[in-house]
Amino acid sequence: MRILLVNHYAGSPAHGMEFRPYYLAREWIRAGHEVTIVAASYSHVRAVQPEMAGLPREEIIDGIRYRWLPVPSYQGNGVGRLRNILSFLRQLRADAWRLTREFRPDAVIASSTYPMDVWVAKKLAKLAKAKLVYEVHDLWPLSLIELSGMSPHHPFVLMCGKAEADAYRDADVVVSMLPCVHEHMASRGLDLKRLRIVPNGFAPEEWQGASAPLGETLKAHLDAERAAGRVIVGYAGSMGLPNALDVLLDAAAKLRGPPISFVLVGSGHEATRLAQRVEAEGLKNVRFFAPIPKAQIPTLLNHFDIAYIGWQRTPIYRFGIAPNKLIDYLMAGRAVLHSVEAGNDPVAEAGAGLTVAPEDAEAVAQGLLKLAALSSAERAAMGERGRAFAMAHHAYPVLAARFIEALS
Repeated sequence: MRILLVNHYAGSPAHGMEFRPYYLAREWIRAGHEVTIVAASYSHVRAVQPEMAGLPREEIIDGIRYRWLPVPSYQGNGVGRLRNILSFLRQLRADAWRLTREFRPDAVIASSTYPMDVWVAKKLAKLAKAKLVYEVHDLWPLSLIELSGMSPHHPFVLMCGKAEADAYRDADVVVSMLPCVHEHMASRGLDLKRLRIVPNGFAPEEWQGASAPLGETLKAHLDAERAAGRVIVGYAGSMGLPNALDVLLDAAAKLRGPPISFVLVGSGHEATRLAQRVEAEGLKNVRFFAPIPKAQIPTLLNHFDIAYIGWQRTPIYRFGIAPNKLIDYLMAGRAVLHSVEAGNDPVAEAGAGLTVAPEDAEAVAQGLLKLAALSSAERAAMGERGRAFAMAHHAYPVLAARFIEALS
């Protein structure tokens, strides 16, 4: 098949997030398909932006043809980001004839998080006589309302709602990364026969062989905590309000006595405030470290005895969760303390740790004590179950094949 994947925020190993378009496309190419990814020249989630000279440009990355459309940069979620989105969609529409004549796709996938790209993808699919696929990352506009507090009557919310309804009406296939969306999508007009679930994933080769060594300061701290006989509870990832790290610090405050060490590695809007809180409260059992390269993540996780992932208590998670961080924890074979209330729970499904209520520091503290009281062999058995679950359900070769099956 020839697959045209529209993802405003698509990245690559050279550019950083989003990685999903790259990994799916790479697997499709390995299976004999052709893939073109169309993405914007600027995205707030990318570490490195492609070099541009004011005009669209193309490059080949690991056999994947990327077409970058020049758009203005922005900060935050205001007018600048909307201008960025509209610029991308306008140029994609202007590019429609050329794209479809040159590439002649069999399937056009709209996958930009926001749903408005389906309007242009529909035109591309019609010109190419191709299947139209709508891939759902988050349920916009519902996420904007329930997580960001936007009014249901906000013009941007109304625009997203119109695009969502159009996507469910017009797409030949709807692929959702969230697993519990059936009732919502049906209520918005989707015939559920056209729905397929393809969750987040990981690249197995990134977990094979020796991973990159840690920096000296981080490694020295982890080695010292291990030598002192402490159980290491670790967190690796973004530090924002959705990650519920205040709850983890509240639990750490309750666990000053037991030999448990908390290590948090990452960055984000809340990182400075959280570190200041640790200093102000004298939480000697907690240490913060700057983010590390992706290649070092397996090494870091192998130093953890227990990996923590937490969520806020919010109704939006009734549709399910699909966090990359949790997949990393499972692949590292770590016992997981999961603080969540959601439509699905991979930790419970895999038997890979304990699940406790969200935003409940006492429940988190007690869960950590239970896991810490287990033998290292018992925690390792949890980790092995988690790894087997991830390999069966989240490896990109498996997910890419499932996606192609949906297209067929």
